[in-house]
Amino acid sequence: MSNYNIKHLEEYFKVYRKSVREPEVFWEEIAEEHFLWRKKWDNVLSWDFKKPEIKWYAGAKLNITENCIDRHLRTRGEKTAILFEPNNPNEKAEHITYNQLSKKVNQFANVLKDQGIKKGDRVCIYLPMIPELVISLLACARIGAIHSVVFAGFSSTALSTRINDSDCKIVITSDGSYRGRKTINLKEIVDEGLEVCKGVHTVLVVKRINSEIKMLKGRDKWLQPLLNNASDECEPEIMDSEDALFILYTSGSTGKPKGMVHTIAGYMVYTAYTFKNMFQYKEEDVYWCTADIGWITGHSYIVYGPLANGATTVMFEGIPSFPDYGRFWKIIEKHKINQFYTAPTAIRAFAKQNLKFVENYNLSSLKVIGSVGEPINEEAWHWYNDNIGKKKSPIIDTWWQTETGGIMISPIPYVTPTIPTYATLPFIGIQPALMDDEGNELIGNQVEGKLCVKFPWPSIARTIWGNHRRYKETYFSTFRNKYFTGDGALRDATGYYRITGRVDDVIIVSGHNLGTAPIEDAINEHPAVAESAIVGIPHDIKGNALYGYVILKEIGESRNHENLRKEINQIITEHIGPIAKLEKVQFLSGLPKTRSGKIMRRILRKIANNDVNNLGDTSTLLNPEIVKEIIQGVM
Repeated sequence: MSNYNIKHLEEYFKVYRKSVREPEVFWEEIAEEHFLWRKKWDNVLSWDFKKPEIKWYAGAKLNITENCIDRHLRTRGEKTAILFEPNNPNEKAEHITYNQLSKKVNQFANVLKDQGIKKGDRVCIYLPMIPELVISLLACARIGAIHSVVFAGFSSTALSTRINDSDCKIVITSDGSYRGRKTINLKEIVDEGLEVCKGVHTVLVVKRINSEIKMLKGRDKWLQPLLNNASDECEPEIMDSEDALFILYTSGSTGKPKGMVHTIAGYMVYTAYTFKNMFQYKEEDVYWCTADIGWITGHSYIVYGPLANGATTVMFEGIPSFPDYGRFWKIIEKHKINQFYTAPTAIRAFAKQNLKFVENYNLSSLKVIGSVGEPINEEAWHWYNDNIGKKKSPIIDTWWQTETGGIMISPIPYVTPTIPTYATLPFIGIQPALMDDEGNELIGNQVEGKLCVKFPWPSIARTIWGNHRRYKETYFSTFRNKYFTGDGALRDATGYYRITGRVDDVIIVSGHNLGTAPIEDAINEHPAVAESAIVGIPHDIKGNALYGYVILKEIGESRNHENLRKEINQIITEHIGPIAKLEKVQFLSGLPKTRSGKIMRRILRKIANNDVNNLGDTSTLLNPEIVKEIIQGVM
């Protein structure tokens, strides 16, 4: 335990107690003190987890871009808002000031209006990590359109599924993207995806890699000429506190991805408040989160949280290993980064490299280093602490989800004593509960159960787009009157929380939540495949990798198994994206099933992880003999 101040810890407990005893009073004070409102709320909070229905700051009127841009112009107009670091280290970094950001967002907002986009319309954004990505989000928010960002590593099928689910009218993309030494033709992926999207009437294309691309007459338009002709003044649409700000899709354990809906006021208040406290941000600091804006981390802690605080936020287009594994540390030295927020996957990859990649650079500007996406393992924590934080910059190991909108459990730097692998204490206002399988709350310390939250916080997702029943069933039906996170956790003797991982069929690979069902559906489309099951196995770099058990339609399929493995991974890449490719594939004659036909994934997990001595009773299976065949195939 290190890097904390006992007085600060006492202050945390004092504030935390107030936030839990008088949540409405607490969150009203935060909202009044730190934000710009066009009309004050009539009621701070109303909620009912049984329906479920949650409303924060009901009746308030605002526009989030006034809070992220306009109100900073008088005092921070010439301060850098977005610091863009391109993929190519020889390309000059771009500093976009708050004044420039204001004009760019207004121009883009006017372009959207000219294309017929109005309040409530959905806009799909499929862009690489370039400034236009942030600008397009804020332009949507400026006019009250709902943005739906799709990670630009997803396939055309994944893209079209999301476009159709939320009925987007416009897609914003680029000719392509840079990724290390590779270029990716994003426009081609969009064209493929749009073959099955009837609702999209316009595609706005950013020129990034200057490649030759097809432009469909009447539908596809280069963005820059439209921006050049647009006014840089645009009155913000006055929005209701509970209007939707964005839809962001997260993997479901069953079926299609879930479009989580975040609303304006509560999300703004919570992301801004957590950002300021979690990163101890000061006026002159330079902050860098390495996530992609295609994920919630990028939405909350590259865009909205930092900009609502008038921060300088770094946006990096490239990858950690290009041109070599010193790239992150070079950027930290170059821009004198003060807060650095990255994923355990990246940390584990760095730990495998020669230390010279770190030692060549001066990291003394760092004050806080963070971890996000999955629990960080102890070895990676120590490497990060020793080599990047130099044992002086505290590590914040943050636990939260797409659904929560902001950080929920985490040490606060210089406040909370840290322990490797522990997310430690709930953030202010967060009321966690550990539940047993019978639905009872586990009181006291040294307990382990399923992690729930028993009181709403401002940035909780309000629904799943177009499917409120699924929202209720997924998050509020397992435990009465509680939000169920889908994660397991333990609380130690001091009251610290440690997240033990997913309890459903979602596997975290390189910080990405991958539902097993969509991957299995993709595999099963291969003409030779009858059935499949996916489980997670530990991986040194990714945290988890995917292990596939595959049943072929014809036993002893004569085709080359190696070719089949390649074809299966190709199908997965096309349907979901390369992040979901299988590390290992085992071909079998059958899967262990209960008499009702349910696949016993618990057994598959244990076998894949070489834990064959703890399989439990397999005699009740419909086909107990299959277990031996699977074990022999692994050995």
